[in-house]
Amino acid sequence: MPTKTVTVGSSAGLHVRPAGIIADAAGELGSTVYLAVPGDEPVEADSALLIMTLGAGAGDEVEVSGDDEADVEAIAALVAADLDA
Repeated sequence: MPTKTVTVGSSAGLHVRPAGIIADAAGELGSTVYLAVPGDEPVEADSALLIMTLGAGAGDEVEVSGDDEADVEAIAALVAADLDA
């Protein structure tokens, strides 16, 4: 399973706005993508509520994984982006 570790780029972490953007994008993909804080259980990236339960703040590392490498890369890019801008 392809996995990529990225640093949260949003200045306030994965709160409502970035979580919603990521969840919407993940919901449009052809495969399931997961997010996890290293050492914790992964959550499905198509749920904003589950993303917010990660408690990932700005600068925290998040592991993005899934079956399709392109989908993992797409969601990883969103996690690393400043979605508050």
